[in-house]
Amino acid sequence: MLKLRNLTKRFGEVIAVDDLSIEVREGEIFGLLGPNGAGKTTTVNMAVGILKPDSGYVEIAGFGSPSQPEARSKIGIAPQLLALYENLSAEENLEFFGRIYGLRGRHLKERVDWCLALVGLAERRRSPVRTFSGGMMRRLNLAAALVHDPPLLLLDEPTVGVDAQSRNAILERIEELRHNGKTIIYTTHYMEEAQRFCDRVGILDHGRLLALDRVDNLITTYGGKTTIVAEGTEGRIEVETTDPLGELARLHARGKLTSLTIRNPDLEQVFLNLTGRHLRDM
Repeated sequence: MLKLRNLTKRFGEVIAVDDLSIEVREGEIFGLLGPNGAGKTTTVNMAVGILKPDSGYVEIAGFGSPSQPEARSKIGIAPQLLALYENLSAEENLEFFGRIYGLRGRHLKERVDWCLALVGLAERRRSPVRTFSGGMMRRLNLAAALVHDPPLLLLDEPTVGVDAQSRNAILERIEELRHNGKTIIYTTHYMEEAQRFCDRVGILDHGRLLALDRVDNLITTYGGKTTIVAEGTEGRIEVETTDPLGELARLHARGKLTSLTIRNPDLEQVFLNLTGRHLRDM
């Protein structure tokens, strides 16, 4: 559905994206992860044609470069910075974006109604966006990306800064869109979100692709060992192991266990192992 081939983008002396190649398959949710300043948003902006790469190319399957209007019409983007008009109502925002994509008349009304229902804002359709909570704005931002019914969605941190209920609602809508056949590129800092529903994940740092695979394969390859924390007659014991069942048997043989915690490697551990643990304030 989307091909990024040897993309490079510089800003002065800074190489934001460095010879990046990714192919996103039709119908999958592809997670794009990385620390602050890793190049995620620059990559998304090149993928949708906002930025022109210094070298390399982007191709939307069957439609060519996103510099072409026909190709851009197949993309919906929900940017991290909300792209809404706060003095307009929810309905007026979606009508405006729909008309930009050529929707008119009954078709436009049907798409606006469907999108508002999807994100749970039908009852607030005539309310000015400035009266919305942060979570409601995030949901409307997603609806604006969907109004023209694109096959490819790019969601840049779609749950950042929202309450737990709105976050869960957005995640449920994204899973529903996957079941409807949408192809989704998903950037996030929330590892549990990516582990929950991304089919494959690419991890960026300093503009370069460090790893790309299914989540379970990434955990197996880069997640490290299982940690067992036990307390018993010999006190507290913490062990890292690649054989947790065997280690449990050995601990049990050494004495009675009064408490036991098993920490299996996860996507967050993969992320930290690949990108490091030092703070990024870029």
